[in-house]
Amino acid sequence: MEQTRKMTDKKMSCGNVSKSFYTKGKELKVLDNLNFDVKENEFLVLFGPGQCGKTTLLYMLAGIEKTTEGEILHNGNQVAKPDCSRAVVYQTTALFPWLTVKGNVEYGPKTRNILKEKREKDTQHFIDLVGLKGFENSYPVQLSGGMKQRVGIARAYCNDPDVLLMDEPFGHLDAQTRYMMQESLEKIWLNEKKTVVFVTNNIEEALFLADRIILLTNCPSKVNAEYKIDLPRPRNIVDPEFLKLRQEISNAIDSGV
Repeated sequence: MEQTRKMTDKKMSCGNVSKSFYTKGKELKVLDNLNFDVKENEFLVLFGPGQCGKTTLLYMLAGIEKTTEGEILHNGNQVAKPDCSRAVVYQTTALFPWLTVKGNVEYGPKTRNILKEKREKDTQHFIDLVGLKGFENSYPVQLSGGMKQRVGIARAYCNDPDVLLMDEPFGHLDAQTRYMMQESLEKIWLNEKKTVVFVTNNIEEALFLADRIILLTNCPSKVNAEYKIDLPRPRNIVDPEFLKLRQEISNAIDSGV
């Protein structure tokens, strides 16, 4: 499967963005003067060491956290609060336990009063797309970890966001399930034409999924480097070019450039 998407104008941008938290009068600076754009239709990965502020940055893109300095724009408008045009898929499966798979996936369109016929058609489309046909009436407690994350992805897509923000959604899964979910997500992304910002601290995952990787430093995080990933899809994690890029990024992390 070759990638055929066209990345055009910038969809989001961070301009001189910094973030600090204050505890007992002391400042903890987490992000320091970040500048980057997110292009339309791009799969952008925010990659860096643990505890470097990646999740905080994603929440700022979502409008859940506010910037201390600088501004974040979405389609040229300042991000000031959460909005249904930016959907978040969390590290842990934030499903409603009292709703079925179908109930969870259709929740967003239902709250927006989307017509029942369209809502049910879209809900079934995304349930089928993530491979959960036949589980429409199952409850979260009856699903595996990977299946729960599939529901979360289907729910996010079904709400028809302009940008999908994903916070290490596969980090708690076992290695085999994680790889299967990466393959599934890539296929969904290629099919649905969405702008995705994906957070991970797994270098193979970053290289497998990304059009472009923004490498962050340790806290307080700055942009260490950017890597455009031109490898054809689907990617082979033992391909020499894949391994070469892996080593290059690993060296950049180790050097702390």
